[in-house]
Amino acid sequence: MRTAREGFFVIAGSERRILDGNDIRRAITRIAHEIVERNHGISELVIVGIHTRGVPLARRLAAQIASIEGGEIPVGELDISLHRDDAGTHLLPGSRPTDIPIDLTDRRIVLVDEVIFTGRTVRAALDALVEHGRPASIQLAVLIDRGHRELPIRPDYVGKNIPTARDERVLVSA
Repeated sequence: MRTAREGFFVIAGSERRILDGNDIRRAITRIAHEIVERNHGISELVIVGIHTRGVPLARRLAAQIASIEGGEIPVGELDISLHRDDAGTHLLPGSRPTDIPIDLTDRRIVLVDEVIFTGRTVRAALDALVEHGRPASIQLAVLIDRGHRELPIRPDYVGKNIPTARDERVLVSA
């Protein structure tokens, strides 16, 4: 059960709530409907969350899609740590294994993360995904798009666009 305290905050000397638990639930519901509509159902669809905070979001999204369509959707977990271009500059947390339950060849993948910023995490995730097959397509779903892209990557599904300064951070609070 989610608490009323869950949400997203922008930190830059002060904090403010961007989305509360109900806002997140509504955004997930809207994104789920958009995914079903764009893909004409759930046939060949796989939801893959990027570790760490994309995984619970992917599970919630898959559950919402399943409640809309009445069928199960495979959900995977993707560890991108070996594919990051800044791996030498940051200490990486403990192992979070990739768990992709099926071959991704010819599947329509919805890659999920909570926040998109520069696009570098998504680039690493794309590299990691192709190790598990050659998908028919890869779509990107994020809860927050804060801008400041350094790579030509754009999400297909966005819960909320939040303009931020580069030195601000968007943090998840559960």
